[in-house]
Amino acid sequence: MKNIYYIAIEGVIGVGKTSLAKILSEELSAKIVLERFEENPFLEDFYVDPERYAFQTQMFFLLSRYRQQMEFKQFDLFSKLVVSDYMFQKDKLFASINLNEREFELYNSVYKLLERDVLKPDLVIFLQASVDRLMHNIRKRGRSYEKYIQREYIESLVHVYNEFFFFYKDSPLLIINTEEMDFVNNKDDLNDILKVVKEPFEGVKYYNPTRRLLK
Repeated sequence: MKNIYYIAIEGVIGVGKTSLAKILSEELSAKIVLERFEENPFLEDFYVDPERYAFQTQMFFLLSRYRQQMEFKQFDLFSKLVVSDYMFQKDKLFASINLNEREFELYNSVYKLLERDVLKPDLVIFLQASVDRLMHNIRKRGRSYEKYIQREYIESLVHVYNEFFFFYKDSPLLIINTEEMDFVNNKDDLNDILKVVKEPFEGVKYYNPTRRLLK
């Protein structure tokens, strides 16, 4: 992991970003930075009535994530590894499907001003899973506001995430298929991920385990 100071973990809602970030921070003795989604007062309203509350929800997230990224820049990144469960660019991915054309135009004008101040990760880990698996995970964890999430919304997120990372070139990108993994409860799965994360590489690297989960 030479010259790796900042790892960002990304993926669609329910794929396990926060769980993996917490585990990696412990295993790698890293500082952890978690997204503060629970602070957004519009989030539950958005899932109930997306058209009405999309812009308020998105702008709150944009400014909140930017503020956290500015705090992030105060860390001594060259003395301690930092692991985060999101990257700033995710905000625009959500905005692209949540906002109408006029709202997105206004949003994007603000986003462009803020993005230039944000640090880019030294390594991005993109977790993938099928829509069925994501919906299962969302229902299983049982967050009250997430009960309104529709399958079509998750399908849209899967599409924009896959498209974004297909063209992503700002830093090394590790793509992990989590469909048949349980890195939270299965030590072998976790050790496999740790091994892949610790191996230096450039460009894009895929990890697609074939081991089947026990049902």
